[in-house]
Amino acid sequence: MGNFLTSSSIGRKLVMSISGASLVLFLIFHLAMNSTLLFSEESYNLVTEFLGANWYALVGTLVLALGVVVHIFYALILTLQNRRARGNKRYAVTVREEGVSWASKNMFVLGLVIALGLVIHLYNFWWNMQFVEIIGRETNSYGHFPHEGDKMVREIFKSWIYLAIYLVWFAAIWFHLTHGVWSMFQSVGWANKTWYRRLKIGANALSTLIVLGYAAIAIVSFLRANDFCS
Repeated sequence: MGNFLTSSSIGRKLVMSISGASLVLFLIFHLAMNSTLLFSEESYNLVTEFLGANWYALVGTLVLALGVVVHIFYALILTLQNRRARGNKRYAVTVREEGVSWASKNMFVLGLVIALGLVIHLYNFWWNMQFVEIIGRETNSYGHFPHEGDKMVREIFKSWIYLAIYLVWFAAIWFHLTHGVWSMFQSVGWANKTWYRRLKIGANALSTLIVLGYAAIAIVSFLRANDFCS
């Protein structure tokens, strides 16, 4: 079984699908948690305090980190494999996609943009919140307590540059998800002619809802930080 998952093309795509599915579930959970910020900054602080550096949050962080590493590792393997077999044609599919051919051909580049955005996001929030609590410091580099999530959000999003960076990051995530979610179903044999259109519509709808949710949080946070709204 282990040899199948590491040596065969189908096994590698299966690992990509499983790790990708776990990351999509995390995106949904993370969106639900951060959506509280749209309604109440106090409620958002309660969420950050509840998670903090508690054991379940640390376990979740480690599992997420493992999922990201596995997904990137197998993406590199599949990209090199596809390049050797088909030149620049990547993520070849058995059913030709309509409307998102650019995304299907640039999944690796989109992945790099997403990885870079993730590093920036981790520095802005995880480093200055959960990690500060892990190492036992009372305040972070901005002078805030680790549980003061609302103040951290205002610090970051008072800059339009950060707003732009995050919106570009979200756009890359959207393109990556619209193809990735659909190809995940193909890897397990569901993307036949009967289910193709349904899966594409579902993948696009899910990706759009996730990204619009995150974009709304970023835009509202920018407006609040700059006193455009309360």
